Amino acid sequence: QHLRRFVGTGVWQDRTLANWARDRAEADPDAVVYLGEADSPTFASLYSDGEALARALLDLGLRPGEVISFQTPNWVEAAVINLAAALGGFVINPIVHFYRDSEVRHMLADSGSRVFFVAERFRSIDYAAMVDRIAPELPDLRHVVFIRPQSRHHSWGPDITSLIDHGRKLTHALGGSDPDAVKLLLYTSGTTGLPKAVLHSHNTLSRVLDFTYRHIGIPGRDVVLMPSPVTHITGYAGALEKPFQLDVRVVLMDQWNAAKAVELIDRYGVTSTVAATPFLTELCEAAQSAGARLPSLRSFACGGASVPPELIRGANAALAHPCAARVYGSSEVPQTTQGYKAGTHPELAAASDGHALDYELRIVDEHEQDLPPGSEGEVLVRGPAMFMGYGDPEQTASALTADGYFRTGDLGQIDASGALLITGRKKDLIIRGGENISAREIEEVLQSHAGVLEAAVVAMPHPRLGEGICAFVIVEAPQDAPYDVLPDALIAHVIQAGLARQKSPERFVFVSDLPRTASGKVRKDLLRDEARRLVLAEVSD
Repeated sequence: QHLRRFVGTGVWQDRTLANWARDRAEADPDAVVYLGEADSPTFASLYSDGEALARALLDLGLRPGEVISFQTPNWVEAAVINLAAALGGFVINPIVHFYRDSEVRHMLADSGSRVFFVAERFRSIDYAAMVDRIAPELPDLRHVVFIRPQSRHHSWGPDITSLIDHGRKLTHALGGSDPDAVKLLLYTSGTTGLPKAVLHSHNTLSRVLDFTYRHIGIPGRDVVLMPSPVTHITGYAGALEKPFQLDVRVVLMDQWNAAKAVELIDRYGVTSTVAATPFLTELCEAAQSAGARLPSLRSFACGGASVPPELIRGANAALAHPCAARVYGSSEVPQTTQGYKAGTHPELAAASDGHALDYELRIVDEHEQDLPPGSEGEVLVRGPAMFMGYGDPEQTASALTADGYFRTGDLGQIDASGALLITGRKKDLIIRGGENISAREIEEVLQSHAGVLEAAVVAMPHPRLGEGICAFVIVEAPQDAPYDVLPDALIAHVIQAGLARQKSPERFVFVSDLPRTASGKVRKDLLRDEARRLVLAEVSD
């Protein structure tokens, strides 16, 4: 409903990834798309693999409009799966690679996913064992397809290579899907404790790439370094969609290493990247250690977590080109703002969160009345690149205003020049290294421990990740906490419950009570202040 105003206006290209991929495969078949990969995947080879995989999925009984999920590191196979979804008309559901039983079970069940593509193992994570644990609770899941299997102990059937080989023998017609149809189902954390299913169409997602690419204006061909997960909106759009839509090249990193990133940028002439605060911090440190100034790099859009102005100023002084700028967005409204180019607006690039080009912004009070420039209020956003809604219509209705603005839950202000500054959050989220983490989800797990009476989880400053996780806990014996509710035991309890290790609190504060409002609600603003005070006290010592 809220996107109907853009129909027929020309803002959408009315094409799908399948259209662009086919065009690239025909026009430049031998061009290598993902640089540095052992198999040197080209437009032609990727399209051929995607086509074969789409046919194999149809042969397994899938129908257009059904959901297929994937949980992989930043591997080329993710691009093939994504192409297959576009060619076969399936809805693609990326799942962040560090999620475990609890999150993955919920996402596969909620989406009704039919096929789950998953790495058998990556680093210390045994995904195959996870699948064995959760599959009995997923009646809609028909097939699990392993990627880069290291053993054959599982009995799920063909791996992705075998499935592609099988698909090459088939002749199923590939109808693709309508550009306005749901293309992407991506889960994002919310204040309810359960992730929300964000829906994008081919048109909404391609719009993001189109106007962002034109704004950056990279001279020559853009070469993207992608350290952000391809299962995030940033990595998904920038690494799996962008090369086909805009004829760019991509360097994938499946594990962040700043020194390696410096080497890759120089080796492949990387021109742009989008990543969270820790990546820029560590990249600049590694470049300085190596005596490198990264002359090819023209754009580093930094967001997803708090970005200190000093970081942007320092990066732009240290690198050959002043390329770093702050940006703001979310899965629902990707790349809401574009970064100010440091060469023309150095202070705005560092001290603001950018300016909106393709979105309309409003700053409103608690009654959703517009506030004047410079006033702090909730940020509302709408535009042709915004999401279609959530999988749950009730969530969509509560997230949108009557005139189609998305209630971001973030607090901010816009100055007279149009620069946006995010000042805080209404939503109870922790943004840890660019990852949205639900405080309530962790609280519910902690409170399921027999020795915990109540828990309140808040963000605290973290020197590398922007925000860490602090848990204020009331236990049965607050003066002398029993062994089974000491921090190590509670961390083990969180992990045993099936949450990702990254959701384990880094700090526990044992208290006899929590600050509350007159109605009994926990004053998390006071807890955040206390967590901040504790961290700063340690630093000053």
